[in-house]
Amino acid sequence: MPKAYWIARVDVTDADAYATYMALGPAALIANGGKLLSRGGSAVALEGPPPRQRNVVIEFESMAAALACHASPEYGAARAARTGAAEVEILIVEGLSE
Repeated sequence: MPKAYWIARVDVTDADAYATYMALGPAALIANGGKLLSRGGSAVALEGPPPRQRNVVIEFESMAAALACHASPEYGAARAARTGAAEVEILIVEGLSE
């Protein structure tokens, strides 16, 4: 079964409120099988729109695991805390079969 990669592009609009998300979000991702590969480091757009302030890549064992994490109560609480604190785009892509 191929791994899956959660790609989040984030522009923080309220740093104080986003800090609450940061206290909950990474722990929820890890508790639900996520492995943080990149989290807010520098990014360069070679084509298309410029990168957002934070660009995050998280590895999961499968597409089902990534979707289950997003639907989990732990991540739901983090997502609720992030409401109004950031503009976010998240997509999950399936890796190549091994």
